[in-house]
Amino acid sequence: MAKNSETSAMEIDDKKSINSDQIGPKFSINVLQLLKSAQMQHGLRHGDYTRYRRYCTARLRRLYKSLKFTHGRGKYTRKAITESTVTEVRFLHLVLYTAERAWSHAMEKRQLPDGPNARQRIYLIGRLRKAVKWATLFSNLCAIKADPRTSLEAEAYASYMKGNLLFEQDQNWETALKNFKSARAVYEELGKYGDVENQVLCRERVEELEPSIRYCLHKIGESNVKTSELLQIGEMEGPALDLFKSKLEAVMAEARSQQAASLTEFHWLGHRFPISNAKTRVAILKAQELEKDLHVKAADSLPAEKKLVIFDKIFTAYHEARGCIRSDLASAGNAENVKDDLFGLDKAVSAVLGQRTIERNQLLVSIVKGKLTKQRDDKTGKVTKPEELVRLYDLLLQNTADLSDLVSSGRERKPEEVKFAEECELKSLAFRAE
Repeated sequence: MAKNSETSAMEIDDKKSINSDQIGPKFSINVLQLLKSAQMQHGLRHGDYTRYRRYCTARLRRLYKSLKFTHGRGKYTRKAITESTVTEVRFLHLVLYTAERAWSHAMEKRQLPDGPNARQRIYLIGRLRKAVKWATLFSNLCAIKADPRTSLEAEAYASYMKGNLLFEQDQNWETALKNFKSARAVYEELGKYGDVENQVLCRERVEELEPSIRYCLHKIGESNVKTSELLQIGEMEGPALDLFKSKLEAVMAEARSQQAASLTEFHWLGHRFPISNAKTRVAILKAQELEKDLHVKAADSLPAEKKLVIFDKIFTAYHEARGCIRSDLASAGNAENVKDDLFGLDKAVSAVLGQRTIERNQLLVSIVKGKLTKQRDDKTGKVTKPEELVRLYDLLLQNTADLSDLVSSGRERKPEEVKFAEECELKSLAFRAE
């Protein structure tokens, strides 16, 4: 009798051990930390989505090979990843990086120089749909196979991807808002626990989600956010903000196109040059808007790095305008009056570009002077050589000489042009004295 009871007890213990083996351990992934580290190390620190997509592809290839989960030779047939397939944490990584690859491919298309055309935009939305599909699968698998924290992070990640898709589609702003708010709520909660690094990452993600939420509210009509405030939000940095920035740029481009209709002439040193090309108008208007950002009183508080970024955008806009003008010149034919106006406009835009180049180089001089002063007081840190300052002054002398030659060229010179050329000479003397 005792022997039978011992046997039955052993059977019960065996059943318990079998059940515990079937349930298996719960996997743990710090999703945000993993992705942030991969993104910063592989391109997104500089907004290079092509590099990050290639990294995701290489990472997936390694994962498939190490898991012996390849799809075989010959005709391609995808192996489904289901609950029973996930026997170790790398299967979850497989799903996550597939979502990231699709998302980064969409963002790569979004950042094309002239923006995606209609065909590319359809492809872009298709990539985002794929990212949502894999992010949802990742969330579902984590709900079963991962610990509660990982499951919660996966849910926030899926909500973020769904919000991105709706945001890009310009529809269902309420649903997009709901998804972004859901992701924000999770990261706010997770930011209260764990180590310091994780808390910082969660808070950063909450800040990155905030502009998208405010934009959704703005579109729904439940917010009093002004366009100027949206532009200030657009100056924030982070991969989660890139889609918001592209959307904001598209809105601003449309507004510029409408506003550019009233910009029929370009005024410069007493001259009035007609602008007939719509693209030239938009480019000049964009440059003038950026110039206002540099010359308002609030610009004094802007860091030098931000000012340099604005200068780069101004140069891009004026170069675009000049490219349009020269294309018009090439197609003007024998229409002398039109060609004269275009030559004058090209000269004016080139002169303004020269002025901004001098201003940018003066800013660089002040930065280098500050570094040299700091270096004198503090011997540690990166050494700034005085030769850098000499090189910048040589550039300034060359810039003023080029600008003076440009303004002095031409047969008929207005008094404003003569005065401007004299000012260039005085600037040149001041730079030599310094």
